[in-house]
Amino acid sequence: MAPLSSPLPSLLRHRGCLQKANVCKILQGLHHRPFRSCLWKRNFGAAYHGVGQLLSHQHRAKNYAASVYSSSDGQDMTERLWSIYNETKRQTEDLTPVISTNSVNPDTIFANNEMSLRDIEIYGFDYDYTLAFYSSHLHTLIFNIARDILISNHRYPEGLRKYEYIPNFAVRGLHYDVQKALLMKIDAFHYIQLGTVYRGLHPVPDEEVIAMYEGCHVPLENMSDFYGKVMSTSAPVCIKTDTQKSQQNIMMSITVLQSSHGHTMKQFMDIFSLPEMTLLSCVNDFFMRHNIDYEPVHLYKDVKEAIRDVHVKGIMYRAVEADIEKYICYGEQSHAVLKKLSEHGKKMFLITNSPFDFVDRGMSYIVGKDWRDLFDVVIVQADKPSFFNDRRKPFRRVTDKGALLWDRIHRLEKGQIYKQGNLYEFLRLTGWRGSKVLYFGDHIYSDLADLTLKHGWRTGAIIPELRKEIKIMNTEQYVHMMTWLQALTGLIEQMQVHRDSASQAVVEEWIREREAMRPQTKDIFNAQFGSLFRTYHNPTYFSRRLSRFADIYMASISCLLNYDLQHTFFPRRTPLQHESPFWPEQSHVSLSASSQPHRTKAESD
Repeated sequence: MAPLSSPLPSLLRHRGCLQKANVCKILQGLHHRPFRSCLWKRNFGAAYHGVGQLLSHQHRAKNYAASVYSSSDGQDMTERLWSIYNETKRQTEDLTPVISTNSVNPDTIFANNEMSLRDIEIYGFDYDYTLAFYSSHLHTLIFNIARDILISNHRYPEGLRKYEYIPNFAVRGLHYDVQKALLMKIDAFHYIQLGTVYRGLHPVPDEEVIAMYEGCHVPLENMSDFYGKVMSTSAPVCIKTDTQKSQQNIMMSITVLQSSHGHTMKQFMDIFSLPEMTLLSCVNDFFMRHNIDYEPVHLYKDVKEAIRDVHVKGIMYRAVEADIEKYICYGEQSHAVLKKLSEHGKKMFLITNSPFDFVDRGMSYIVGKDWRDLFDVVIVQADKPSFFNDRRKPFRRVTDKGALLWDRIHRLEKGQIYKQGNLYEFLRLTGWRGSKVLYFGDHIYSDLADLTLKHGWRTGAIIPELRKEIKIMNTEQYVHMMTWLQALTGLIEQMQVHRDSASQAVVEEWIREREAMRPQTKDIFNAQFGSLFRTYHNPTYFSRRLSRFADIYMASISCLLNYDLQHTFFPRRTPLQHESPFWPEQSHVSLSASSQPHRTKAESD
């Protein structure tokens, strides 16, 4: 997101104008209709995203600080710099309460690309974490079963059984260096976020990370393939622990041998991958704590295979089916969404990698025994993402008892269940092509990427983590912290032109304050890895992929209930770095829009 470049006094003047215009009273009057005021809230909120350049103007060559404050007296200049600092801080503190009262609604649907529901005739859905949402018990279950498989099937040490699942350890979208056994967060420009690199359950010192990677950048050839997977692995790499060093400063003897493809990074994009990341970290931690030499590539393969067995061998499915109320959250209003679409005459289909018995049990619990009546086509065990690319696999019909029929499929009938197949045959049999189709899924790669890039379908990403992150961003603590961080960044940017030693000492002190604050913006979301969407100021690798492959995104499918089926989602026009911002005008338009009777829903972000 490009920052806005408006001086803080300008922001405050606009705030004053809004207050004089009784905007606050207008908003209070709209309190019972939160989605009407939501767009204004987000646009005014956009102002504080740019408050980091509070003193910035368009012609940076003629620096504001240099033109206004020039002095040959070091002490006098120091006093002036601190005077500017104190005034800026005071003004940001005045602005914080205003911003805090204008929060983002977590049930909003956000747009990366303009899209109108008026044009959508067919709605498609994934099942897991799209229609069915799971409790935290499921991740604990996956972790425990996979851990026990490592011990029983792969002969890993019995001591691993002492490790339990850590719910808040990892976040989605992280990268794992298979050869170095390091879990980390990488930004959209392939830079490692220092402070988020973990070996086992412990952070790796920044200087060690920089030494291992000869900086912070990860070359493209080392990154995962298109779907976030490791294409191939190199010859074994032995990790040896030095018992004479403390646990925090374990010396690693690492020989990196590049594979023929070069891919050494695995990206974890699936919500189901959270237990896998945690298990990898726990096993690494066990070996280091007990000074056991190990080969990280084989460890990765063993954990991957154990996690795979939990799914492929049906262990997880049977456990969930046996205690459906424990593992599936009923309250996501998926039934209401499907019923709404059906009542408006929309076609619907389901394409999932899960088996029929598992889906049938879950959908019967969420929707009811007649859930199949809502869908025109149901496809199970589709094997996405291969389903979207492989033309060879035919569809097979599955009976209610799970038996596979081998007759050739000439049409996809409502009420029937089909297995495998491929998208090209699906398109031929249904004729559902192009932008009239909207498909929802939680996996950016496996669910959405091919559909938007190759087939022109519209795509909707389900990001359950959104709700938690938005609630954090709405807190006064976060608003105050980010407003001052951006303001301080603006001060540093403008005042760095003063090259005398006294001024530079002041600016260096500001830089240290800024560096001390930045980890706080990470820790407020997750103490180890921070936000799913940001690496400090840059978007994460996950965030960049989300913006590329999803037309819209939301916390859950229930967000659709807040919009009518004629609604158009508009992405917010955020200024590019070289563009002049027009946020005051945007705020004015938003207020006008929110007061119109026919506009009953929120614009998208």
